[in-house]
Amino acid sequence: MENKELVVDVSSSEISIALLEDKKLVELNRESANNQFSVGDVYLARVKKIMPGLNAAFVDVGHKRDAFLHYLDLGPQFRSLAKYVQIALQSKPLPPLSRFKREKDIDKNGKISDVLKGGQQIIVQIAKEPISTKGPRLTSEISIAGRNLVLMPFSDKVSISQKINNSDEKVRLKNLLTSIRPKNYGIIVRTMAEKQKVAELDAELRELVEKWEKSIFKLRKARPPKMVLGEVSRTTAILRDILNDSFNHIYVNDQTVYSEIKNYIGNISPDQQKIVKLYSGKTSIFDQYAITKQIKTNFGRTVPMKKGAYLVIEHTEALHSIDVNSGNRNKDASNQEENAIDVNMVAAEEIARQLRLRDMGGIVVVDFIDMQKNENKQKLHDYMKQLMTKDRAKHHILPLSKFGLMQITRQRVRPETNISTIETCPTCKGTGEVQPPVLIIDEIHDKIRYGRIKKPKGKIELRVHPFLHAYLTKGFFSKKMQWKLKYNNKLTINPDQSYTYLEYNFFDRKGNMLNM
Repeated sequence: MENKELVVDVSSSEISIALLEDKKLVELNRESANNQFSVGDVYLARVKKIMPGLNAAFVDVGHKRDAFLHYLDLGPQFRSLAKYVQIALQSKPLPPLSRFKREKDIDKNGKISDVLKGGQQIIVQIAKEPISTKGPRLTSEISIAGRNLVLMPFSDKVSISQKINNSDEKVRLKNLLTSIRPKNYGIIVRTMAEKQKVAELDAELRELVEKWEKSIFKLRKARPPKMVLGEVSRTTAILRDILNDSFNHIYVNDQTVYSEIKNYIGNISPDQQKIVKLYSGKTSIFDQYAITKQIKTNFGRTVPMKKGAYLVIEHTEALHSIDVNSGNRNKDASNQEENAIDVNMVAAEEIARQLRLRDMGGIVVVDFIDMQKNENKQKLHDYMKQLMTKDRAKHHILPLSKFGLMQITRQRVRPETNISTIETCPTCKGTGEVQPPVLIIDEIHDKIRYGRIKKPKGKIELRVHPFLHAYLTKGFFSKKMQWKLKYNNKLTINPDQSYTYLEYNFFDRKGNMLNM
């Protein structure tokens, strides 16, 4: 059975969430502390400009770049949504959506100018986060996600996840949700709903309806741009989407987020509350669970694999390219086909992992090692599809072309996770001239002496690279001990693998960086 662990690293500026499968890093999410324009956020916005040539509009949601709304993303019931929003904005008595008379669907082949005009106030939802020089991509087909269900206001359809394979279960869920669905609400049944009891599904449905109604109530006398419904935090969203019985541990290094996660799990699966652990060790949580090391190994241009094989991953404006290299493996011509399929199968595993880890979206072209036999090509294609079943992003995989290329398209809704693993020399700063390490020690010493004047009773933490940590703490009468005796301070020195060789920073007892 696969061992799944979630490690949450909370700092003052961001939350980093790492998903481990059998101790191997497969997903890494980073959320800024003041994150805005996340997928799922709902805004009251204003139409800035109609673009008939694109059959789209640019919309002001408060981002520095106008967001993009295409006619096909309005949704068939856009007129109903627009009318309902206008009633809410005017503070008129707002009927429950279940008693609202819907308007006629808009024409599928219609024009944006037929339904929108400049200055109009509309409700939109973030479908794609701002990426590079582009603003957010929007939709007016609002969806509110829960653990088991997705609520679709102004719809009347009940759809079942294609990942539920049991036909009897599909029929049960379809009949059940159709019978309890309020009028004018559509429902998408998620994979997690399989074998769930009617009471749990009904309670969640009521909760989602209440969430929608409260967000509409916020529209009274509101002025755009204004967020009226925020998606849950990235941590909770990941738990909502992937948490199941196969999770073994969730480690968190912050008391507030620990309580939030524990309460969330307590509401949906009380038996699993015990898997949430509060980490309070002195070592960085990502160092403790060997995540920092994996980040440095797996985010470079070259990614090593088993037995000397490796991948070369490059990104262009149009696509991602991945080249598979056999490295120093056996080059015996008699075993060329066997070696090729062997390397390609190992590469497929790593590629499926890299797509999730880096959250690579758009078009991905993989240049596998050439194979002659069609059965091996089909075997590789089938294996790749099997590996990608774990990927929550929508994707499509084409068979190998006659040139040995595999084309993959993968949904892109957030900026790609891109971590530079190339560092400027921390000693010479790229100049080629080396500063003696003893000067860094003297520099730290001076700052500790300065810190003593400013914070005579405050606990000070010094974070350094593990090599520098060893230099400062090893020995009977170490530098740390000398400073502690000399200045009578509460100094702790902790190693951090994410730091460069001679990098260091001071922190107070709350984890805030000190400018000393």
